[in-house]
Order: sequence, then C-alpha cells, then structure tokens
Amino acid sequence: MQAASREALAGARQRLDERVADTSVNGVRELSGELFDITGVLVRERTLRRLLTDPATTEADRTRLADAVFGGKVSDGALQTLNGLVTARWSHPADLVDAIETLARRAQLAVAEQDGSLEDVEDELFRFARVLDSEMRLRELLVDEAQPAASRVELLDGLVSGKVKPVTHELLRQAVRMPRGRSLDVVANELAELAADRRERSVARVTAAAPLTAAQEKRLAGALARIYGRAVSVQVELDPEQLGGLVIRVGDEVIDGSIATRLAQARQELSG
Repeated sequence: MQAASREALAGARQRLDERVADTSVNGVRELSGELFDITGVLVRERTLRRLLTDPATTEADRTRLADAVFGGKVSDGALQTLNGLVTARWSHPADLVDAIETLARRAQLAVAEQDGSLEDVEDELFRFARVLDSEMRLRELLVDEAQPAASRVELLDGLVSGKVKPVTHELLRQAVRMPRGRSLDVVANELAELAADRRERSVARVTAAAPLTAAQEKRLAGALARIYGRAVSVQVELDPEQLGGLVIRVGDEVIDGSIATRLAQARQELSG
C-alpha cells in the first residue's frame, strides 16, 4: 500500500479496536463475518469498489452508496465500519478490499484474544503454513478457483476440523473461500504475523537443523527481545540440510549463523 492507503488503514484499525473493546465475543464474531461478506462482494464487483473509492465523488455520496448497497443486510457496526473506510482516501480501489479483509481478520483475532486462544491460533497458523510449504499439490488444490469454493472449504475442513481452534479454522476457511490469487502458505504466514502483532510481538522465523528445546527457545526469544526492544514470538522450521546453527528472520532482517553459510564464507575467503 502507498502512503494514503496505509494512513487510512491505520485509522480504521484504531476505530475497529475501539469498537470491539465494547462488544461481546459473539458480536465481534458476527462483525468479522459481515466484514468478510462485504469483502466478497467487493472482490466480485469491480465497479462498486471503484465508485466507493472515487476521489472525484464526495464523501457523502460514497457513504450513501455504501448504505444503499449494504444497509439492512449487515449490522449497524459493520455498516459504520464500512462507512468509515469509504470516506477515507485510498491510493487504489483494491486497497479498500484489502483493508476490509484485514479488519475482518483483526476482528476474528480479537475473538481469540477474548477467549484466551490467541497464542494457540498464532502457532497453529504458522504450523499449517509449514505443512503447505512442503505440500505443493495440496496448496494448489485449496486455492484452485476453477473448483467451487464449497469444495475447497470441504477439503480444508477434512484437514483441520477438530484439530485447531475455531478462530484458526475460520481464518483459514475465509482464505480458502477467497484466495484472490494468493498462495495459501503465504496467507497463513501473514495471519500468524497478524496474531503475533495482536499480542504486541514480533515474529522470528528460525530455521534450524534440529528441534530446539523449550529452554533454548526461551533463551533465544529473550535475546531477540533485547535486540529488538519488543517481545518476540519464535517459530521454528527444521531444515536438516542446514547442517547446524540457526538462520533467524525478523521482518526483512536475516541473522545467518548456519554452519553451511560459515563454510561457504570460509571457502570464498580461501579462494580469494
């Protein structure tokens, strides 16, 4: 997103957080579902999303259009959330769709925060992303828009029903229902990061040759928290070909302490 859209989304997130703080768990769950429904409409209706973001149209006209299309079909909370979005300035019409989907996900994660499952949701999303990363055919089937959405959701349900928290399941269901040309492993990782952000944590993606003990993960999380000045959630992925050591990614930064990298550096120095 460009600057205007980032600013609009930041304001929308703040307003959403204020709304869900005063709403019951069931109310927040309903709000999330309605925002996902609005997202689906705007994904299908390109002209509508263009009109709702047209800077040549007054804010009042854009609000009236939103009311005309969605009024009486969603709750007052969902409609007010949408109206707050359509009065903002967006760099591109697709950014409005991304923003509504982000708010729907954020509301769903607020449900997990309220019922105490947010940490489990983050971990489940990360682990599902790792499964998809190694199962290319499954990854393709889950987002194949040549197949009916109901069939894709049924496939997902067979994989995760009863095995993950309800919020994890719902977030993945929505991602499968509306893939929007995205790879599901990437989306699952993004969702895990949103969950970590909801917990006011950064995510450290750690690649190791062998599993870390609980004590090692705790020490690593502590060391990274001191470096970044924020609590850090450590997610470990195994790669036996790494030989030893760790590769740590926090955002765009990479800390490479793997043996393979050190050997490659040594060979380069010797050849020089």
